Amino acid sequence: MSVSSRRKRRNVFDAILEVGHDEDFFPDENDEEFGPTDAPAGSPAKLEVLAERIRKGLPLWHPEDRVDYAGLNGAVRPRD
Repeated sequence: MSVSSRRKRRNVFDAILEVGHDEDFFPDENDEEFGPTDAPAGSPAKLEVLAERIRKGLPLWHPEDRVDYAGLNGAVRPRD
């Protein structure tokens, strides 16, 4: 999407008319590029993986994505 087309949109309804609604989104779970990530939740790496999945029309979550912080010494500070 070009910068000029983004500027023409005046509200969310204009965006829906241009690119569709999230109810019309059916991700392709069988795509060869749809694999799990070992990136920890909330990390810049995980956010980039999620953004790339959306750009490619893939599901946001993979059932085998990392769900814990095991083995990430010093990567996460405990909550007080």
